[in-house]
Amino acid sequence: MHKRPYETIYILRPDLGDQETDAAITKYQARLQELEAESISIKHWGRRRLAYEIKKHREGVYIQINYNAPSTTVELLEKDMRLSDEVLRYLTVLLEQPILAAEPEESAA
Repeated sequence: MHKRPYETIYILRPDLGDQETDAAITKYQARLQELEAESISIKHWGRRRLAYEIKKHREGVYIQINYNAPSTTVELLEKDMRLSDEVLRYLTVLLEQPILAAEPEESAA
């Protein structure tokens, strides 16, 4: 199956502890690996103020994941995020350039 480059940005609830946040990041990374995604790179943007209130939260923890995967992978990942209580919002976009190699995880707090 043809793999295309995607970028998913999702916002976690701000009331999650550091361990719960790390567990959520690891969960979605593992899910992508299960679904045959490649060149997974994660960027943790940290806690930021939301433009508007979402589910009674004014802040959220932003996470960005770039990966190469079949389109069915995106559908399944978004379904998992939609059903999750820890994810406030998510957005996946198709990139023009393929992702070449996995970059090390970055943390910006």
